[in-house]
Amino acid sequence: MTTIKACIFDLDGVIVDTAVYHYKAWKRLANSLGFDFTEEQNEKLKGVSRVRSLELILQWGGITKTPAEQETLATQKNTWYVDMISHMTPAEILPGAKEFLQVCRDAGLKTALGSASKNSMMILEKINIVGMFDAVIDGNKVSKPKPDPEVFLKGAEAVGIAPANCVVFEDAIAGVEAALAGGMKAIGIGSPAVLKEADLVVSGLDKMNLEMLKEL
Repeated sequence: MTTIKACIFDLDGVIVDTAVYHYKAWKRLANSLGFDFTEEQNEKLKGVSRVRSLELILQWGGITKTPAEQETLATQKNTWYVDMISHMTPAEILPGAKEFLQVCRDAGLKTALGSASKNSMMILEKINIVGMFDAVIDGNKVSKPKPDPEVFLKGAEAVGIAPANCVVFEDAIAGVEAALAGGMKAIGIGSPAVLKEADLVVSGLDKMNLEMLKEL
């Protein structure tokens, strides 16, 4: 049994759900190019980089663009997305997330954010929980995407806790793989059928408690 001393949280799908905004921005882009983009297609973009997402969308729409045009389109999508998340409020924190963060901090555990998003700080400020993290490692501080463990290893280093004493909360397969590759425990947020590599899977942070951490 490992003693957990730090909890590292992914942002999207764990603390907030900004997937709806990514979907709306991509849909707007597809519509502006003359075709539609469905929620089913959007599912295939989870955990995929912006550049790769755009390639897939253009492929589905049967449209070819030069690399320079693709860059312009990716930037346009991000501008729309950032505008949408800039209106987020604390009401958008997922059930139980803030409460569980507080439980961890009250128990003396270190808390860190480990997210690929370059907009993490803006989102944390909008939902008013920046102060609940001892460290924030996001897309501005890492160069390798998950399943590379870089983001979580940097999180562990930032809070001064060995990877073996850290647990990561993740909703994506690549994130769970990254946590395990970094020598950490992984708690999946979502479906046990999907996140089967995780040490434990719960439907949300509202289902978590300290006892469950002690049993890892």
